[in-house]
Amino acid sequence: MNQGLTNRRHPQLLETLTLDGLPEHAVPAFEAALQTVCLTVGYFKDDPTDTWRLEAVRELGVGDEELLPALTLAAAISGIEAPELQREPVEAEGWLARTVEAFPEQEIGGRFVIRPTHVPDPVTRGKIVLKLDAGLAFGSGEHGSTRGCLIGFEGMAHRRPRRILDIGTGSGILAMAAAKQLKRPVLATDIEPWSVRITAENARMNGLLHMVRAKLADGWRHPAVHGGRYDLVFANILARPLCSMAKDLADHLAPRGTAILAGLLGTQVRMVLAAHRRAGLVLERRIDQGAWSALVLRKR
Repeated sequence: MNQGLTNRRHPQLLETLTLDGLPEHAVPAFEAALQTVCLTVGYFKDDPTDTWRLEAVRELGVGDEELLPALTLAAAISGIEAPELQREPVEAEGWLARTVEAFPEQEIGGRFVIRPTHVPDPVTRGKIVLKLDAGLAFGSGEHGSTRGCLIGFEGMAHRRPRRILDIGTGSGILAMAAAKQLKRPVLATDIEPWSVRITAENARMNGLLHMVRAKLADGWRHPAVHGGRYDLVFANILARPLCSMAKDLADHLAPRGTAILAGLLGTQVRMVLAAHRRAGLVLERRIDQGAWSALVLRKR
């Protein structure tokens, strides 16, 4: 459940898109819709009204033919009328400067450090350091779903999974964390071409180009994903796709294999958990990060 861009590190003309007044259950669908064309997406809760505001940045006017249908679909999935899309121009240099300022080094759990390329890079002992460019800072660990996955993964450090898959890899952060910690190759897939490119670029920057294999694939619908069973699967996507893929996940998970699921709000945990229990998986742990939850599941 990550934001992305292609090679547009320093766009010249940008605009901010805002959706206001969203109910909590609609946030993931509209966030995913904005991610189809936007460089970054942020979300904010208004406590007095108990609603959410989404703010996204994109190159000026790019992708309207993709965005408008995506917003219509998000409204249909959520069962609400789509709020008015507000647009405001923003200077690229100012946006990039704010992105750098808002993307400090982060420690997640006791094991991982997300280090932007614009901060010093000292030797850090006893930690797994993942470097990301602020201009490519989607999936940077700030999102609660990404943090939940990393904390859940850290909690299973005593296991040594051999075959690892990251579905909906986004920036590749989870795939890179697994490759660095386990010294194992990881297959990282996504339905978005830009995500595959960015994952490969981030893997190269972290010295993991030969450990993280980025592949364009729609969930389990690709020959590259079908070969054998996996000991560990990350799936940081959305609640409804997680539910629809529960049986495929169970079928492709090795006995006693682990799945770490995220991209769901706390209010959606019961629905996602029920689908995976029907498929034969059991809950080991739930990690809550703000409004977002991650689930660590195990195959019987």
